Amino acid sequence: MKRIVALALVGAVAVAGCTRTVIRREIVVSPAAPVEVAGAGRVRSVVDLVERVRPAVVNVTTDTFEPGFLGGEGGRGVGSGFVVRPDGVVVTNYHVVENAQRITVITPEPDARRYEARVIGGDPAADLAVLKIDGEGLPTIPLGSSAELKLGQPVVAIGYALALEGGPTVTMGIVSALDRTITAQDPACDPAVCPNGLRTYAHVIQTDAAINPGNSGGPLLNLRGEVVGINSAGAGQAENIGFAIAIDAAKPTIERAIEHPAAPVAYLGVVTMDVTPGLALQFGLAVTDGAYVAALTPRGPAETAGVRVGDVIVAIDGRPVRGSDAVGEVVRSHEPGDRVEVELVAPDGSRRTVTVTLGVNPLPTA
Repeated sequence: MKRIVALALVGAVAVAGCTRTVIRREIVVSPAAPVEVAGAGRVRSVVDLVERVRPAVVNVTTDTFEPGFLGGEGGRGVGSGFVVRPDGVVVTNYHVVENAQRITVITPEPDARRYEARVIGGDPAADLAVLKIDGEGLPTIPLGSSAELKLGQPVVAIGYALALEGGPTVTMGIVSALDRTITAQDPACDPAVCPNGLRTYAHVIQTDAAINPGNSGGPLLNLRGEVVGINSAGAGQAENIGFAIAIDAAKPTIERAIEHPAAPVAYLGVVTMDVTPGLALQFGLAVTDGAYVAALTPRGPAETAGVRVGDVIVAIDGRPVRGSDAVGEVVRSHEPGDRVEVELVAPDGSRRTVTVTLGVNPLPTA
């Protein structure tokens, strides 16, 4: 299914989020270098603009596990982003990567490359995430100034609309309104960030450039090829109405993430539930406490080592595991790359121990 959620303004509007389908079973930044904020002058045409910026507009794909899924079900989302530093700093929307078990950044053809990404900073309330990939010499897009925008000014939106194959989609329009505030229904958002499932966007640019599912996180550009907004929402029932977060509101968060990136966090790649007598009875488990493995990150550390959905984790490195919280505590006490011994009880009651090499968590604290 496509992840399209309603927004309230004057009609039905949708977070242009990521295009998401349901599937089964599926870095260190140099603090000295600032974000580029000046352009290279006005481009000769929209074609020239697109040729200049297109290599820096990336596809952001996530493997996710959403609350309420059991039995190894998960989701896959596709959004957009753009590179702001040649050493691999990428900006996107937070809702594109929330709940991610794996984040993959893919550069466009003809030199497409896949990179594993992690969140180094951002602001969930502002729907902004800053990613880091292990790249060098990557093409970038300069950040412009949204304060200089005028009503009626031409703008160009680029992003991976509808997850269509063949590269990003380019649309053009004008600035229709400035400094809008809109409210979106986003059931996947943390209630602490989105009370009652509502996400509020402030300092928003309205444009008639088409913004569709999959565009989220892509750049809205002026005709100098500078980012003036981050595409976030498109109209549902209404036509020719799209919204982008003003880049001036996002710059402090982007620069803070670059100057003080979140440290890498160790990662096991499992989604677990507390084993209770009721759960043990429901699934026919041989133990009455531990951490039941409800889902695994595809090709993640645990799955690669041989952990399976339906196993119960009862110990890690000899430390007893009584529930899900204990798994997180033990894993976070290690560093990425550490090897840990994970003791498991299979549904048939057999026990085994596997050695897992911990990876890097795509989210700073998840």
